[in-house]
This record gives sequence, C-alpha cells and structure tokens, in this order.
Amino acid sequence: MKLCILENDHLDPLVEPIYRGYGAMFERLLRDAGATGEFDIFNTVRGEYPASFDAYDAVLLTGSRADCFSQEPWVLTLRAKVEALLKTQKKLIGVCFGHQLIALCLGSKVGRAPQGWGAGRMQYQWLAPDWPGAQGRQEIALLASHQDQVFDLPSGARLLATSAFCPVAAFSLDEQVLCVQAHPEFVEDYSAFLLNKRRQVLGEEKFTDAMQGLTRGHEGAAVARMMLGFIEDR
Repeated sequence: MKLCILENDHLDPLVEPIYRGYGAMFERLLRDAGATGEFDIFNTVRGEYPASFDAYDAVLLTGSRADCFSQEPWVLTLRAKVEALLKTQKKLIGVCFGHQLIALCLGSKVGRAPQGWGAGRMQYQWLAPDWPGAQGRQEIALLASHQDQVFDLPSGARLLATSAFCPVAAFSLDEQVLCVQAHPEFVEDYSAFLLNKRRQVLGEEKFTDAMQGLTRGHEGAAVARMMLGFIEDR
C-alpha cells in the first residue's frame, strides 16, 4: 500500500514533541492496524503536495483548526486539489476537516453546528455492519473535536454513522470516498489536552462530562481497520 497523507494543520508546540503531527498520528494508527507499505506526509498549510498523486492507492485528508469553507489561500488550494482528485476517481479518506472539505466539494452544506462543540468521547450508531472491517458492528465510540458539521449528505452517498448530535457523522460514496467526522487517530491523552485548552469555551459541566468519558476508551482501531479495508478493496 502507498498512502498520501495531506496534513492540514500543525500541532501545539507543547505536544508536538510527543505526537509529531496528525500525519504521524495516522501512520501510527494504521500501522498498528496492520498496514504495511509507504506513507508520505505533506503539510498543506506550508503548501506541500506530491508532484503527482498517480502512484498512491489513496489520499487521506487530516483534521485542522481551520474551517473548510475558509477563504484562506492554502484552503482554497487544497479545495481545488480535492475537486480534481474527485474527478480522477482517486480514493479519498477524510477525517474531521477532511470529512467536511470533501463533503463541501461534493455539494453539501457545511457550517458551524448550532449545538456547539463536539468534544471528547462520542457514541454513534453505525449503519454499515457489512463494511469491510466493520465485523457486523452497530455502534461505535470515537474521540471528537469539532465545531463545524456537514449538514446534509452528498448526493448519492451512503450514510455510515449518525448520532443526535452529529447526524452526518460518516459517509461513503461509491468505492471512492470514505469520510468520518470524529478522530480515530486521537488517543485519550491528546483529547484531554484539547479539552483543557477549550475548558472555558466548553463550560465546566461539558468539560467535566467529556473528561470523564475519556476513561471509557474509544474504538479508533476499528475505524483504522475499516480504512484499510476501503483502501485495499479492489
């Protein structure tokens, strides 16, 4: 397998020595799930892209603190790249910001969630027990950190995961696109770091509930297996 990871942010300097970057976090996640092969990481905020995407089996778009509907030059460049990749039928995986950006390119409405931040461990209904690597599951718990959401499913897409808080929590389109709002690559300590950064914004009650939820673990490894099943499915 040869995977291109488009890393759409940089980490806080306080935790960068530990986690290195979102690209590195995804490589760890996928290799722990059994992935072998080559992982190439490009930071789009710095304008880094491969000369060609042709050699890659899939392109993965990470999360970001930016809005996918931002007019920042680097976001507009990335959006143009994604629109071109969709036309070439290249397999795309989007997570959080990446999930939202791909949905936006497919014609969906994306914006600030009126219910506020999704943070910490969140439970979703999994609607695709037949998905490669899903092993018949009907629920999944993942770590989330987002204030934007996809409001409507792209035309022709299949809804994979949903919750009352986040109705479009994951979707697929044909055999080309797999998108997930939550962060399978997060670990509990990193999620706790983000929760502490946003404690005042979240409010004490939501912060406390989210921190307690971290003790119950999450199922990011299951999503990693599904991602590998998606990439390897011919």
